[in-house]
Amino acid sequence: MTTDDRSLACVGSGSALFFSDLPDDIEAAKFLCAGCPFRVACLAGALDRAEPWGVWGGELLQDGHVIARKRRRGRPRKSEHAA
Repeated sequence: MTTDDRSLACVGSGSALFFSDLPDDIEAAKFLCAGCPFRVACLAGALDRAEPWGVWGGELLQDGHVIARKRRRGRPRKSEHAA
């Protein structure tokens, strides 16, 4: 990296935001990654390391894979009409 690590959004915001279970926190972390010059390298590194979870490079990882959204806790609904 060619920049001071302290200037990166992920360093200044605290790591808890990037590893939260709360949907609003996850979206906030993704937003902070949006303008980062290391976004692609961050995501590639996380995928290479098979990071188990968290927001990396603006993407949410779970079990080492990019997912769109985290499933809510509890049992899934039996049908979409119940939603």
